[in-house]
Amino acid sequence: MEEAIFFNRDLSWLSFNERVLLQADKPTVPLLERIKFLSIYSSNLDEFYRVRMPVLMAVKAQTEEPGNYERAQIEIDRQQQKFGSIIATQILPDLAKHHVHWVYNKPIPDHISTKVVTLFFNEVLAFIHTVCINDQLTDFFAENNKLYQLVILEDKEGKERLELIHVPSDVLPRLYAIVDGEEQYVVFLEDLIKYNLAYLFPDDRIKGVFNLKITRDAELKIETDLFEDITEALERQLERRDFGFATRLLCEPGIPLRNLYYIVYVLNLKNASVVEGGAYHNLKDLSNFPIQGTAFSYPKWPATESIKIPETTTLFELILKRDLLISVPYQSYDPILRFFNEAANDRYTEEIYTTLYRVADNSRIVNALITAARNGKKVTVLVELKARFDEANNIKWAKKMKTAGVQLIYSSLDLKVHAKVALVKRRTKDRCDYLGLLATGNLNEGTARFYTDHILLTAHQAMLKELEALFGFLSENKKAPLPEDMIDFQHLIVAQFNLQSRFLDLIQREIDHAKSGGKAGITIKLNNLEEQVLIKKLYEASQAGVKVRLIIRGICCLIPGRVGLSENITVTRIVDRYLEHGRVFLFENNGRHELFMGSADWMNRNIYSRVEVCFPVYDEELKQLLIKIINLQLDDNVQESIYLFLQNKI
Repeated sequence: MEEAIFFNRDLSWLSFNERVLLQADKPTVPLLERIKFLSIYSSNLDEFYRVRMPVLMAVKAQTEEPGNYERAQIEIDRQQQKFGSIIATQILPDLAKHHVHWVYNKPIPDHISTKVVTLFFNEVLAFIHTVCINDQLTDFFAENNKLYQLVILEDKEGKERLELIHVPSDVLPRLYAIVDGEEQYVVFLEDLIKYNLAYLFPDDRIKGVFNLKITRDAELKIETDLFEDITEALERQLERRDFGFATRLLCEPGIPLRNLYYIVYVLNLKNASVVEGGAYHNLKDLSNFPIQGTAFSYPKWPATESIKIPETTTLFELILKRDLLISVPYQSYDPILRFFNEAANDRYTEEIYTTLYRVADNSRIVNALITAARNGKKVTVLVELKARFDEANNIKWAKKMKTAGVQLIYSSLDLKVHAKVALVKRRTKDRCDYLGLLATGNLNEGTARFYTDHILLTAHQAMLKELEALFGFLSENKKAPLPEDMIDFQHLIVAQFNLQSRFLDLIQREIDHAKSGGKAGITIKLNNLEEQVLIKKLYEASQAGVKVRLIIRGICCLIPGRVGLSENITVTRIVDRYLEHGRVFLFENNGRHELFMGSADWMNRNIYSRVEVCFPVYDEELKQLLIKIINLQLDDNVQESIYLFLQNKI
């Protein structure tokens, strides 16, 4: 059998999520942060079941051969065992050393029982609703990712009955801290309910109690007619998302098979994977674990002031003099907010263009755009309504902007706009100037606190005129550029236009340098690497003797270090307190380094079905700064070195 030259994308992603999980196993990581990594792992896995498992299930249905679905399930089961082991052997003992007792999969201690009963009656009981599922149900629907308790009861005549209780963790805290002298006990909401079941079912014998969760497909199937607003069609689908087909029934071990089969039948879960997990589900709620204290958390890394703006100078005046770079969250996001605030009130600004993919819930950037429109500026915003799991927030802001007079553009149903760019057009008495913001991450002041990204502020006129031409194309809402739409990009690298071909050419140039004895090297930092044409080109570069250094956070379908294929390729993975999110592309170019950044991972979706924007960094000082950051990351897989470097401490 021919040896595979690509890793499977889903198994690769699962290996990334395991690295997240293993952060919880590190004694060097503060205790509360380790619990948060358990939360992130659980949240990631839930999304995998909502987004990728439906795809794997569809493939499985088309073939009887064991495939990636089975391999993924085996890997998830193994990781779930590791998850439970980390809690039992690491987290619980370490919490106990600090007089915190997490009541995890064991009886509630008798000496706090009075407080548990009081909590139940005072805070929980009002939200409890039970449903008998012994009869054929016609109007009950088990919602996506909601927690349920299956209670197996026996009445006085010995007849068995099944009841479902919705665990109201969507309106109540999932974890309760109960203080008892100098000790603190942390108790799950479902255990509070379980402890008080005798009150809910006083005439029955409780034979068993088991926690359940159902995960449903998250795919939206949007269809519009000629006269329907896309926002209306999307809102209609969002209402239905949590009613998609079930991909997983996650259950506590030990449910009698006859009861489990009946649940699958009566809740219409016959096509879902039945997965035995631990005693508890939705452990993404651990992000709100109720302990506090500096000893439990990371030491603070205050963001530095990356750009010093004199009182007599505006940010726009600085940008017109030189390019500026902000690296968040190490450096303050304030200049980005100021960019939009100045644009909204600057008397010379005539037009503002920007893309919005994921914005903050209370976005100051969007509020600045609304102010700009009210101040008489022409404001054009491409809102990507199809940003998965952010659709509702984007619809909310789109409606507010439309009311304020912002001109909105929506991408076509077949093409997501994932670019992170903004353009300001200013006109003074004697000239017209463009100022631009080009970023590797979303224009979101919330995620900028824990996503590592780079933002370039520039007045490079030729590059920004290309950006203006791109906005012109986007305003036409086409599925893909036709021959007459093609823009001759000399500076920008844009998916749907020249992204794949340009990167192939840049890799080929390094191959040519290597073959002619010149200096050749490629360093690329991405979230995900999947697209096979580009991977094969990197293999070709390796075979030509080009040293290829990759920093890949998540999916990596490239196999490094294989003799005859990729022995000159190394892959570095970084999982730490911040989410690595920036995309950087560095080419040695025989000693004349070229460096690009941008929004594009090398995934099939980024290359073939999205609009992405990558851009060059021309300023030599900024280029050397970025090269230093990348080299630090290649030398060390923790982020403290970057923080110290940008603090001028190393």
